[in-house]
This record gives sequence, structure tokens and C-alpha cells, in this order.
Amino acid sequence: MFALTARHRVTAGLFVLTVFFLSVGRAQTDPAADNAKRDQSSFATETPSLCMRTHNVGNLVFGISNFGRIGTGAKPLTDCVLGGRVPRAEFPKGSRTTYLYKGALWVGAVVGRDTLVSCGAEFNSRALEMYSEFPIFERSTLEPESPAYEDAVSEQDFIAVYSDTFTRDAVYPSFDAIAHRGHKPLGIEVFQYSYQWSHQYAEDFVIMEFIIRNISSDILNDVYLGVYMDSDVHEGMGQDPSIPPVPCCAKGYTHGYDDLTGFLYEYPARYGACDFMDTVGVAWTVDNEGDYDRTSGFAVPNVTGVRILGEMFKREDVSYNWWVWNYNGAYDYGPQKRENFRNMGNGKGTPYGDVNRYAMMSNHEIDFDQPYTAAIRTGNPIWVGVGNDDRALTLSQGGDAQYVLSAGPFRMHPGDEITFPIAFVAGLDFHYDAALYWYFLHWWYRPDLFIQYAGFSDLARNAMAASWIYDNPGVDTDDDGYCGKFHVCALDSAIVDGQWTLTYAETTFYEGDGIPDLVGAAPPPAPQVWAKSTSEGLRIRFNGYESETTRDVLSNVIDFEGYYVYLGRDERASSLSRVASYDRHNYDKIVFNANALPAPRFELRDHPFTLQQLRCLYGTGPDPCRDTAFDPLTYIVSMPYVHPLFPDSIFYFVDHDYNNSEFGITTPIRKVYPHEPRPSPGVALMPDQLTDEGYPKYYEYEMEIEGLLPTVPYYVNVTAFDFGSPESGLKPLESAKTARTIRCFAGVSENETDGDRRRIYVYPNPYRGDADYRRQGFEGRMLDNLPNDKVRQVNFANLPPRCTIKIFSLDGDLVREIKHRYDPSDPASSHDTWNLVSRNRQLVVSGLYYWTVETENGETQMGKLVIIF
Repeated sequence: MFALTARHRVTAGLFVLTVFFLSVGRAQTDPAADNAKRDQSSFATETPSLCMRTHNVGNLVFGISNFGRIGTGAKPLTDCVLGGRVPRAEFPKGSRTTYLYKGALWVGAVVGRDTLVSCGAEFNSRALEMYSEFPIFERSTLEPESPAYEDAVSEQDFIAVYSDTFTRDAVYPSFDAIAHRGHKPLGIEVFQYSYQWSHQYAEDFVIMEFIIRNISSDILNDVYLGVYMDSDVHEGMGQDPSIPPVPCCAKGYTHGYDDLTGFLYEYPARYGACDFMDTVGVAWTVDNEGDYDRTSGFAVPNVTGVRILGEMFKREDVSYNWWVWNYNGAYDYGPQKRENFRNMGNGKGTPYGDVNRYAMMSNHEIDFDQPYTAAIRTGNPIWVGVGNDDRALTLSQGGDAQYVLSAGPFRMHPGDEITFPIAFVAGLDFHYDAALYWYFLHWWYRPDLFIQYAGFSDLARNAMAASWIYDNPGVDTDDDGYCGKFHVCALDSAIVDGQWTLTYAETTFYEGDGIPDLVGAAPPPAPQVWAKSTSEGLRIRFNGYESETTRDVLSNVIDFEGYYVYLGRDERASSLSRVASYDRHNYDKIVFNANALPAPRFELRDHPFTLQQLRCLYGTGPDPCRDTAFDPLTYIVSMPYVHPLFPDSIFYFVDHDYNNSEFGITTPIRKVYPHEPRPSPGVALMPDQLTDEGYPKYYEYEMEIEGLLPTVPYYVNVTAFDFGSPESGLKPLESAKTARTIRCFAGVSENETDGDRRRIYVYPNPYRGDADYRRQGFEGRMLDNLPNDKVRQVNFANLPPRCTIKIFSLDGDLVREIKHRYDPSDPASSHDTWNLVSRNRQLVVSGLYYWTVETENGETQMGKLVIIF
């Protein structure tokens, strides 16, 4: 199989195997091995397969491709699996905004005497230099029973394989205007992995790994890897031909003529009681003034950007270069240091041809932010300016801003691989005050104040979260004793031997050990759930052993907080309603911070405390832990607790959640074994301490839901949630409420039985075509795209788990036979449906029909059914 790093080797093999099943009639060959046999004089492959998929489980929605492009560019493209138009980049989801025109992977190297760059996309062109023979493979952690669950990293993984070796049959061939030739490949193959989550702390970014492999017979010298981005931020999700091109800076009808870009290297962060500067390293783009309207506010107030992750990001090895593209060379400008200055083919900015692109990727420059352009006057000793004050001021206020963020150099022998990890990140509310742009860039020119007051906080927080998921801080992944970089926050000191000595400090890791983890904070595992019909409804039983004992991978804390029980008429999240909850009895401690900016305030810093923990900390008497008179809720914001030994330590308490913790009293959830003692960690349990399924009895719960109709299906689920992370601003996380939902039916009453034998019945009977069962929710749920005659159904209830249903016409002709085969433990085993379609695949006509149900032991019941259309 493909020669990948150990972490990807299994998944790549799975990808290839899956692709071969999808590609009917294609020879089962190894593309990596095939490509390795070719030299650069004879590169060619089969006709390429262009494919785009949509990342949409999070809050940042955009298209990803199997040809090195991010976003769609000018041409509308369709999701090659699901259909429907692929968005460029919408943020937040549902806002109908655009935050990316297109972006791409760029790889540059020196091969012999040639300087070459292979691009997933070029600026303002449909040209492609990377193609694939394979579609995009998808995996997900949301469906444990699905084959796509195996080896899944996130809730939405997309995996693509492509190369730059297509020199024949290129759909959109490229042309090097400087070298006057077509595309000349490096001879690389790219394995592209992209990951997205829906959790609150991770919903605003996507992590991407590009594993670049040298499949040529040449050494690739001075290799640079980069990401090119052209954002074109605007309201709406497509082009608007009503907006004319602007002579200064526009490329057409894309609203892409007034963006601003820059590079945020670091940003202040707070850990515990101390402030630090975190390295963020994100290249960003915004609409210059957020398309502000006095009536509706900002149309596009947010910001997107790219950061390089892991060990690949080192400031001395990273280049960030932006430019404003224009056909008019006088307006085509990008910052260049005087020592590296070169004409880029059309002017000072847009890099035309491989040589100029490579020069930009390899210059190790971090450009100044675009709003500072007018501050670079003629004669600046470091930077080459625009050369015209009016044009410079125009570019400072916005333009068709594009950039490439790159890292290198590397050396790649044949067969070598390099992993290039990035995060495409979004942040809310860069623009929050319309006056900032108008005061500091338009009417008056103070770019330093514009940047100082810009809303970078959410972007910085999300960029840091992406880096933490990629390489977990404080986690020694390879067991070599190194856990990463950390901050030390000094909280107290004392004079020891005449010198101030640190006596109390907090250590907080902010970088990992350099070995990728791709593991984020996650909710507790969902409990194991069972459902059983009762005469009045359903009995829900669940075991939370894993939910209550699993440590969070980032905090290493058992952060379980409680359970939610859901009931719905179908398995959509919007249909599932919460019918019960349990949360632990605990309290939040709100501490006064006299040093907070812009003003002192109370802050939540710690994990929730149990009542016993608080009594031991703040109770009185010989044994404070036995101080039953201590009540945390007597200390409120207007009358806080003041520590007797530390008068500057002031705080109060509030309930964490609702403290619905009394089983059968404050919550309808009950313990099945209320007297079972809690198991001790690490101690093997005896058989009488385990349920029939093998789970500890202590964690076994149940509840009943009554008053349910016996004639409709219900969906139930139980989720687990944690208490979040106050110090990092992480809200509580809940396991997916749509995963592992159980379809079940309420039981039948006693008058529906005939001795020991179930009395089978059919409903609705008669079935009326004019009854509008669909509108009432009895049929066609979640099938909105199908007409009424495709969703009709007659229900058979009270069936034995294994039987055969037959429907006959009045003349005795067999109309339809249904094999009913269920496991007896399945709560839906007593029901089945008939779609009113005959065995000849025709919709039946009005009339009287007979039905029979025969069990495996030969017992038979029969009845009549009337259908009226």
C-alpha cells in the first residue's frame, strides 16, 4: 500500500480499498506504486476525476477538493456525492455570506536547474496543476455502527489523493507566462486529510494535513510548502453581476475589491491569574469595513485566516506575503523588502510564473499588515512602497487582497514525505464598531489604532484551539518524557533566607510535544441504552460506567456532569425533546479579580465543587468537613465570602446547572440498584456486582415514559455531558443526541392480548387516501423530497419477532409478502409496515384485502384490511 507515516498507513490502505469498490471496472492497481515507476519525462495518468465535498458539520462551511483547491473559485461546483452547490466559505453557517473565493496548496522546489511550483489553483484562473483518479473518501465519528467510523478522527473527515503528474488530458491546463510553457510537474503525490468538529470549542475551524511525497526519481531541493488564499469577503454566496468592476482593484463581479489582510503573530491570553502572550501565527483577511449598514448593522463582520500547525511553524522558516491583484500594473502591489525586490511579472505584487511564485514562497519575509501600506513612504530603508501616495492610501483602505503563507526549506529524496499541517480558522466580530474603519483608515489615517482595536480575540482563541487539538499541550505522545512548553503563573512568594522565593504557582501547558495527536476535548462517552415496551409506554434503561469514569483527554480530569434523556417522533436533532435530566450536586465558585481589565469583576475559574469539598475548604469547627451548617448558597454576589486568612480572597457560589441529583425525586431517573456500593477504581468486580450485560450495577439507571401512543414509532436516546472548562472558556460538551437513537414502539394494553398469544392488528384500517396522514405526522417523516404516493404505509402491530406477513386480494391472489425478521430484544420487533405497493411494484387500488401472519412454528393469524383512495 501507500508508503505513509505510521499514523496514516492503515487509513490510506482503507482508502484505496474503498476506492476500488467505488470505481467499477477500474484495474486494481496501487497508484502510488504506478506513479513511482514514472520519471518526469513521461508523466501521464488516466483521465482525472474532479471531485469536491462540503465541510458542513461545524460553523465554517466550505468546499474541499481532490485537486488541491479550497473553495470553488468563479465556477459553481457540485458536491460529487450529495449533489447541491458547494459553497465557497460561509461563516457562520446559515448566514449566507462568503469568506473565501478560493485557496490552494502550493509546493515549490528546485529540481536540477529548474525552479518549479505546482499549484492547486492559480489566481484569477481556472487552471489546475493537480489532479486525481479517485473520489474523496469520507469518515465520521458520529456513526459508530457505520463502516466510515473505523479510524475516523473527527465528526467529518475527508481524504483525497492527487498528484501534479497529469500532463495529458488536463481539464484546465495551466501556462507559465514567464517561462512560456505549460505546467512542468515536480513529481509529487499528495495525501490530503481534513477534519471538522461540531463541538462549541472547535466548530469554527478545519484542520488539514497535506502529506507530500516525492514520487519522482529526482531529488527535490529547497522545498517550500504554502497555502494560497483569495478571500473576497462579501454578503451573499455567489457573484453579483450588478456590481461593476472597479478600475483600481477588482477582478470582476465578486465583491473582492475591498478586503484587508495581515498577519497576527501573537495575542494576549490569560491562564489562571496571569497574563501571557500566546503565539498565534495566523494570516487573516476581512472585508475592510464589514459592509456596514445603519439599519441592519454589519453584513460581514467576521474574519478568516490560515495558520501553520505543529513543528512546521517556526518564525524563521515561515513566509507571509500578500498582494493586491490588478491588471493595471500600477495598482498591482505587494510588500517586498528592498534586499529581495523583483518585478513579479505584472508589477510589484502578483507573482506570475513558477520562478516568481517560488521567490515569494522562499523569501522568509513576514509582510506588514495591509492597512500600513500608506505608511511606507518613498525611501523607506526596508520596504519598497507603492510609489504613489494616493494609490497607497487606496490600498490601505482595501483591495483584492491575496496572500501565500509558506514554510521551508526542506530536501526530499525519491520516496521522502513531508507533512504540512494547517488550520483554516474563522473568528467572530472583527468589526464591532463602524467608527473604527471610518475614523482610523478612511477619514483619518491611524492604522495602528485600527489594528489595536480590531476584534482579533475570537480568531486568536480558535487558532490556539486548533493548535491544541493538533498537538495536545502537556501530552507526552511518544513517551520520551517531554510534554511541551508551559507557562508558570506565580501566585504567592515568601522571603526565604533573605530572598523572595516562589511558594505557590500554577503551571499551564500551551504547546504539545511536537507529535501530532489530533484529539480534542470531547464529551463523556454516551451511556449504553436499552428500551423496552410497557403497557403504558416505554422503559428506558442505561448504564453509565464509561460515561462516569472516562477522563477527558486534554484536561485528564473526569469531567462527567450528568445525563439527558430524549424522546422524538424521528431521529432528527430538532425532533428529539428532552424529557428528563440528571446532573451532579455541585457548585460554581465565582472569584473577585481586582486586576481584571477594563475593570475589576467576578470570574469563574475553577471546575465545579461538590458540597463536601466546599465544607472541607470553608467549613468551621474542629472538623470542617463535618460542618453541616455550611451552605454555599448563603454567599451571593452582594454578600460574598471573605476568606478569614486572606482578606483579598473574595468569592460567592451558585448552583452548577440545576442540581437535579435526587434520583426519583428531583429527576424521574432512578437507580436500578440503589443500595449497590460504588466500585473502587482498579478493583475487579464480582459477578454479583455486574448486570446481565456485564456492566457494573452501580451505574445502572432507568426511567419510564408513559402516555405514549402504541401506533406510532418513537426514537429515544440518552446522552452524557460534562461541566466544560471555565478557565479556557469551554462550554459543557454533550455526546451526540442523534447517534445511537433507538426506534421503538410503546406496548399494548391487556385487552390487545388473547391469552398468551399476541393479538396482531393493522392500522389505519381502513386506510383512506384523503385522510392526510402525512400532515398528521403518521407517514413520510424525514422524506420531504418524496411525493405522497411514495410514503404511504399501513402498519402491522403486536407482531412476533420472526414471522411472515402476506397480503391477499379478495380473489385470493398474493399481493405482497413481507419477511419480518427481528432480534427479540429489538424494541421495534413488534412492528412492520407495508407501503401499499404490490409485489409487481405497482400501487394497489381501493378494495378489501386479507392479511395473514405466520410464525416460524406455524401459528397463523389473519384479518381484513380496507383501502380507500
